[in-house]
Amino acid sequence: MGGSQAPAQQTISGSKGLDFAEPLIFELGEDGRTGVDLADVKVSDNRLGGLRRKDKVGLPGLSEPQVVRHYTRLSQKNYGIDSGFYPLGSCTMKHNPRVNEKIARLKGLGDLHPMQPTSTAQGALELIDTLAHWIKTLCAMPAVAMSPAAGAHGELCGMMAIKAALEDRGEADVRKRVLVPESAHGTNPATAAACGFSVDSIPATERGRVDFAAFKAKLGPDVAGIMLTNPNTCGLFENEVIEIADAIHDAGGYFYCDGANFNAIVGRVRPGDLGIDCMHLNLHKTFSTPHGGGGPGAGPVVLSEALAPFAPLPYIVHGKDGFDLVEHKADSDAKPFGRLKGYHGQMGVFIRALAFMMSHGADGLRQASSDAVLNANYLRAELQDQMSVSFDGMCMHEVLFDDHFLKDTGVTTLDFAKAMIDEGFHPMTMYFPLVVHGALLMEPTESEAKETLDLYIKTLRGLNARAQSGDAQFFKNAPVLTPRRRLDETAAARKPVLRWSPDAN
Repeated sequence: MGGSQAPAQQTISGSKGLDFAEPLIFELGEDGRTGVDLADVKVSDNRLGGLRRKDKVGLPGLSEPQVVRHYTRLSQKNYGIDSGFYPLGSCTMKHNPRVNEKIARLKGLGDLHPMQPTSTAQGALELIDTLAHWIKTLCAMPAVAMSPAAGAHGELCGMMAIKAALEDRGEADVRKRVLVPESAHGTNPATAAACGFSVDSIPATERGRVDFAAFKAKLGPDVAGIMLTNPNTCGLFENEVIEIADAIHDAGGYFYCDGANFNAIVGRVRPGDLGIDCMHLNLHKTFSTPHGGGGPGAGPVVLSEALAPFAPLPYIVHGKDGFDLVEHKADSDAKPFGRLKGYHGQMGVFIRALAFMMSHGADGLRQASSDAVLNANYLRAELQDQMSVSFDGMCMHEVLFDDHFLKDTGVTTLDFAKAMIDEGFHPMTMYFPLVVHGALLMEPTESEAKETLDLYIKTLRGLNARAQSGDAQFFKNAPVLTPRRRLDETAAARKPVLRWSPDAN
């Protein structure tokens, strides 16, 4: 429909149509109000000694309709993948097919308990084993550790396997240095340090890839390995990856690959063929479990022949009476470095991942990764005349811009992103990776339609036109259409208010 937009009007209630002005639940609450009617309980001996509470608990009192409406209204203010497009770079926020959700809730899967006897959970163990088979097939690797709970946990698993292999070789006290590209995810150097390694940064070239000459110059008898993301965090494929693998192996080290960006190469490149020794996979990214809000996640780690003996406990074996779990070192015929996690992995994520794989098939997975790369390059091609692309040439599944296009406008990357919120778009990843100034990293994934991308492109071009016109104040005020305006983020980080009180303003 055409026509001009009516000016925003103030309302008596503070609400705007179905966009409700919703106070905090503590501000709604009232002493003595409740959704249930329970008789008072008299306790003669509470066995708490002098620790019995003297003050009120401080929980809000609300009726049942108030509670339901409050949380329903809050859910309507939350941006989610089911309500809009997430162009977050390096995060792969894509649609989760609903068939996956239906399967994850099937009776016998959705109601499993981790402490069930293995004899009563044979179907679950078969599912994990089948998923492990397909992960190994996609990666051309002989082993996979299924228990890590997320990407960073998978990193820890991979580096602990490398450390165990070095200890087995009697070189753990000598090989203490890990090479990490400067564009790496921040968890990479943190994980290496947590495992007792020192971190040695590798610079990038003007092409946004590892400087191979600088990398080779850093090799030596004290190097334990390299932690490399491929495709890397700039959205580019490391085209010297095989040479890097050969060089690190010749130096006696191991090749850990961060698999956060596997969504770009599924069905097209097998990590094992590149000489990688271990790589974690974010199942909640590539294989479509809902991502964000703190979980759930899963980070299985594929392992080369050199590292396979050191895979952590527990792992599944085919026993004489069906599937079984090896949970103790004494029962293993390998050299597991120990247990990384309680129980056996993230079952709901496993179910969704296998459903995604089997419903797509080999050709479908290859098509998905191809479409992810196509969509990212579509954004690059349609925006590069107005926004500054950080590196020349084709990108992989994400495209990286920087803030050069905003030079002399008075508008920052943050200002630009805040204005996107008023337009109904979640901002892209900002200021990451750190190797470019004012980064704007976008990943459209394969699940977005061309119409969505065209509207996104139109919006960014329009915002840029406004920035170039000199209307910096418009961006400084944004967002203006949200329930809350822009915060003083520095003050909020340094002086957070973590507890509500009746006297709070």
